[in-house]
Amino acid sequence: MNFWIHPGLVICIGGFLIPFIPWKRIKQTYFLALPLCGLAIMASTSLGVFGDVPPWPDALQKWNMPFLQYTLDIVRINKLSVLFGYVYVIAAFCMNIYALGVKNDWEHVVAMIYVGSALGAIFAGDLFTLFFCLEIMSWAPFFILLFRGTKKSKGAAIRYILWHHFSGVCLLTGILIHTHQTGSIEFSQIPWGWGGQYLGSNLILLGFIVNAATAPFHSWLPDTYSEASPSGSVYMTAFTTKTAVFCLITAFAGVPLLMWMGVISAMFAVFMAVLENDGRRLLSYHIVSQVGYMVAGVGIGTEMAINGAAAHAFCHIIYKALLYMGVGCILLMSGTAKFDRLGGLYKYMPISFWMTMVGAFSISGFPLFSGFVSKTMTIEASELAHLPIVYLLLEGASIGTFLHTGLKLPWNVWLQGMDEPPAEIRAKLKDSAFNTPVHMLIAMGVLAFLCLSIGLRPNILYDLLPYPVEFVPYTVTRVFSITQMFIFSFLGFWLLRKWLGGHPTFVLDTDWLVRMPGRMMIGFCKGPLLAFGASLDRRIIQFSGSFIRKIKDPDIEMYLTPKTIGLGVVISLILFSAFLVFRI
Repeated sequence: MNFWIHPGLVICIGGFLIPFIPWKRIKQTYFLALPLCGLAIMASTSLGVFGDVPPWPDALQKWNMPFLQYTLDIVRINKLSVLFGYVYVIAAFCMNIYALGVKNDWEHVVAMIYVGSALGAIFAGDLFTLFFCLEIMSWAPFFILLFRGTKKSKGAAIRYILWHHFSGVCLLTGILIHTHQTGSIEFSQIPWGWGGQYLGSNLILLGFIVNAATAPFHSWLPDTYSEASPSGSVYMTAFTTKTAVFCLITAFAGVPLLMWMGVISAMFAVFMAVLENDGRRLLSYHIVSQVGYMVAGVGIGTEMAINGAAAHAFCHIIYKALLYMGVGCILLMSGTAKFDRLGGLYKYMPISFWMTMVGAFSISGFPLFSGFVSKTMTIEASELAHLPIVYLLLEGASIGTFLHTGLKLPWNVWLQGMDEPPAEIRAKLKDSAFNTPVHMLIAMGVLAFLCLSIGLRPNILYDLLPYPVEFVPYTVTRVFSITQMFIFSFLGFWLLRKWLGGHPTFVLDTDWLVRMPGRMMIGFCKGPLLAFGASLDRRIIQFSGSFIRKIKDPDIEMYLTPKTIGLGVVISLILFSAFLVFRI
């Protein structure tokens, strides 16, 4: 057996040591070094130190452990897992820089456990190891939300863990059924279909779909990601949904159901983003939309579609973290991310604005940015698979993404035709263009550089993909068509910009179907059920008191003689014996 040091294990164990390091400067240096250690381990793997990395779905087993009558493949390496591993540790490094100002050491610890468990999941070779890592991943964001300390964040934490416990129960039940039916715990392509014999497969698929925030199981994401701290929400954007996409690629590539669920997610989330008044909730809906592209690519199942899903996951982690960092800076400096309370911040935060715009152009799929070289691959795969409806809907979702993230978000936050922000926010800002902490700007700068680098040199990404890439993103037809769509989208936005401003709203989502029955149940328990219980208690106490008073009555005691009691016992024995005889 070739032993391989697990980068997730290094980051998890190292993260636990952060609170015990005495000096702040050494602590911060150590915090930054953790993801670099993981990156070095995976880089040495890619360079052949531990053996050649096989293409997906082939795998090189590095760390096995006996478990009952099975063998746990704790480390399984292929091109797909290394691709996700690279982007995880690169993103974690930038997120750690962004979070240097966080004073709560245990938030850093939880963040590192989150990163380490995500790495453990993508390198897992068996279903039990995968389940263990996914369960750790579900608890880490729960504590990240709690550490913000507000009433809304605590409520969001409870709802988050309920959703992911539901996902975990489905996943574990499905794994046990699948293992009983097949006798194998290997984490690989799982047969899928309709009918009782596929119950285990469908439960596993449901667990992955919930984690991927695929509609209609998506509402937990905008509900929770918008309530964490500015740095905590950045961590949450990267790992849970993309690990679920990795799991779907590994286990359910080519399932038609995923294609349609992904397309519906891409379009539905874009429409929901129209209604949002909160910057982080808007970006959360676009996570749902962009993950929809990936899920649709998995469902299409061709080599180009799988490459597109993996490439888009890689790019999405980078530009979505950049977008959340930009809005997080606004939240940190102004205390709000609500559109109706913001505007005119460009003068005081121009660097944050332009770096956020790099992320906005990337997520929109604008030429020369990273989203263009990944998103167009999935769209092209749907065209080559002769799926015109899928092709048109995915193109439409791209236009909606540009309309909201590329135009509505910066207009309402930084511009909005104001020379100055509202007075209560202006009082918090310095008369300088540098109102954002330097470490936050550095983190955003690194991610913006990666977005541009991948957009300008697509082969940086394409060489890492699981299948050989023959796709050429920069053709005259493709660049011209998408550019004209963005130009017309801009013109439409400019004409309707007064109606796309911030308005205080509460957006109803599919979680209404869960929240309302739950609220009714809680109301029933607090009202009629408690009243019935209190009434029943009073009646029992009254009956008991009355009975005791009767027993203590001298007239009653005269009849309770040993002879009477003995007669009662004899009658009871006769009746019991007769019952036994007739039963026999």
